[in-house]
Amino acid sequence: MNAPHPQAARNGGESDTRKLFQPARIGDIEVANRVVMAPLTRSRADEAAGDIPGSPMNVEYYRQRSNAGLIISEGTQVSPVGKGYMATPGIYSDEQVEGWKPITQAVHEAGSKIVAQIWHVGRVTHPDLTGGAQPVAPSAIRPNVVAYTRNGKMEVPVPRALSVAEIAEVVQEFRRAAANAIRAGFDGVEIHGANGYLVDQFLRDGANQRTDQYGGSVANRARFALEVIDAVVAEIGAGRVGIRLSPVTPANDLSDSKPQAVFGYLVEELNKRGIAFIHFVEGATGGPRDVPGFDFAWARKAFKGTYIANNGYDRAMAIDAVESGRADAVAFGRLFIANPDLVHRLRHDTVLNAPNPKTFYAPGPEGYIDYPALEAIAA
Repeated sequence: MNAPHPQAARNGGESDTRKLFQPARIGDIEVANRVVMAPLTRSRADEAAGDIPGSPMNVEYYRQRSNAGLIISEGTQVSPVGKGYMATPGIYSDEQVEGWKPITQAVHEAGSKIVAQIWHVGRVTHPDLTGGAQPVAPSAIRPNVVAYTRNGKMEVPVPRALSVAEIAEVVQEFRRAAANAIRAGFDGVEIHGANGYLVDQFLRDGANQRTDQYGGSVANRARFALEVIDAVVAEIGAGRVGIRLSPVTPANDLSDSKPQAVFGYLVEELNKRGIAFIHFVEGATGGPRDVPGFDFAWARKAFKGTYIANNGYDRAMAIDAVESGRADAVAFGRLFIANPDLVHRLRHDTVLNAPNPKTFYAPGPEGYIDYPALEAIAA
């Protein structure tokens, strides 16, 4: 992680010498502290208008949480076929770009920074969510998952294997999404390479059984991820690009026989490219951390950019991880849903609101912008 910028101290003004609460740089992005808001699907975009964000409610949600040093937006699809959940926003149309602008402006006015998480869900979707299009994937292997659609809960169908020409088109969709993110006022992007979605599907042999240049060997399976990275870096610069990875999570029915070999190679290649950060899900997403198969301590040493740790961290764990150097920053998910002023609560070791899972994906303000914040705490 780069040295902190002398002008980066903002977001609340409280002094705390522990590194988690101190300013720093993540690539080219100055941040006020090292607490990161993880990407959180909330399903509150305007689906009828074309998956457009930017309602006053959306703006308020992000504004409330702008005490984070860095906000990573909810997953934002790069194309209609990349959509896997109801009412998730896109970033492929001019209308969507315009919708994001008041959100990024509100975050910046509150003193925080925000990057767009750009994603394509690949095989983890249903034609009811993609305008009738068949899901796509590296190989025609159906995952054992269901999709939630306006027509109810549906088993996802067998996906269609992408052709080499179509893979190149998807790479360009990520590039255009990155360009659109900058137009929308984002400070950079995080490529969603985790949790069993398309980039992850190419990486892991549980979903990728291709025999061409995108399958088989570790280098071949990593090719798509690196092509996406290279295209996005060429568009907006390495210092504004990160990627989220989950080497050992079984999320969305995905697995790999040798995750250390695959993700070890990928980390080394990402390090060569000088990207801003890798955001690691350490263990099973939303589950146990002690899942074998990948050495996260090795990755921390091998990658010279910012290492953002994620998965089940509490205050003490986060402070210790950053203070000891095991991580440069720590991302929190559910705690940020329920605690819009999470950084202030962590800094002062005060009570936390409990999240209500019943409202995670429900429409409307309940469980979205109505969690109470603490009264201002004097420095």
